[in-house]
Amino acid sequence: MEDKEIIDLYFDRSETAISQTAVKYGNYCYHIAYNILSDREDSEESVNDTYLAAWNNMPPRRPNVLSAFLGKLTRYISLDRWKARTAYKRGGGEVALSLEELEECLPGGENPEKAFAKKELLRCINGFLEALPETERKVFVRRYWYLDSTQDIAQRFGFSQSKVTAMLHRIRGKLRKRLEKEGLQ
Repeated sequence: MEDKEIIDLYFDRSETAISQTAVKYGNYCYHIAYNILSDREDSEESVNDTYLAAWNNMPPRRPNVLSAFLGKLTRYISLDRWKARTAYKRGGGEVALSLEELEECLPGGENPEKAFAKKELLRCINGFLEALPETERKVFVRRYWYLDSTQDIAQRFGFSQSKVTAMLHRIRGKLRKRLEKEGLQ
């Protein structure tokens, strides 16, 4: 089923919208949730919460790109679940590690989720990403949007893990310089 048809089902308040969303985007949303939560049950709950959030947001919102809309919902829901789960037990993991890596680039050591919400910072980062070579952009997005481990990224792109780590370090350095140039650091 095409995205437009699925969105129309949401606007018609047809419960088929959720089942069609699950068929087309269930694995995509689960992958995002699992990379953040590393737990099957929590990931499944986040995906179900994504369907509910989509139901509650359509109408009135009509997303331009359904996959991006669902991915964003899944990411925020999963990050909220991760924060709640780790509120009492601050531990490691890919989410903490990847967010910690980004903190060194962001203004004032601010929390990455809050910093990304600022429009000016978002504009600068988007411009930065558009200017990156395609492979570097994809590696950056896999690490800091999908929260993939460096090992997973290395396998996906056929690189060594050390190459991915070095590439990400260089990209963060470039990002830091760009933010400084724009007066956002």
